[in-house]
Amino acid sequence: MSGESAKPSFLIGKSINLRPFSRDDIPTLTRWINDPEVRVFLTATLPQTEQQEEEWFNKLGSDDKNIVLAIETKEGKLIGSMGIHSINWRDRTATTGALIGEKEYWGRGYGTDAKMVLLDYAFNTLNLHKICSAVIAYNRRSLQYSLHCGYKVEGRRRKHIFKKGKYWDLIELGLFRKEWLPLWRRYRSTCKMR
Repeated sequence: MSGESAKPSFLIGKSINLRPFSRDDIPTLTRWINDPEVRVFLTATLPQTEQQEEEWFNKLGSDDKNIVLAIETKEGKLIGSMGIHSINWRDRTATTGALIGEKEYWGRGYGTDAKMVLLDYAFNTLNLHKICSAVIAYNRRSLQYSLHCGYKVEGRRRKHIFKKGKYWDLIELGLFRKEWLPLWRRYRSTCKMR
């Protein structure tokens, strides 16, 4: 697919746009969450139907504590999702989560671009103070890109997640706006963060 997407972009990055999900994204979401190679990095373990994904879609935007956006290439291809979850407006904290469902886009910088654009929105528009995340210990790619975006390891929940036949640590990450801002300035000017 070439040209710009007909779907509205909410946040614009260097290689991606973040936009609201639409109903016609549901089959793609269902394919991702049922793909064993994708699901191994998610907490989801049960098969999901299009009806279940539609129920999830219908709840999007129903509260101010969760913002979920589609990751789309500049050519208009839907490749993943990214969100800010559990927003605590009093403490100014939240958690981020991300998924690149199209495997041919793994390890190519799309997730980093999406995360940096989302963090800009979280810190500089929503005025959040701290953003948290968590990574299953075997998900080295997710851990590396989170560290690359400025997150710091804050701790581990030992043997907290059961996947692939055994228990794994859950690595807890956190990021403050003041730690992230120098990375953002560098990213905007050079597209390099370290």
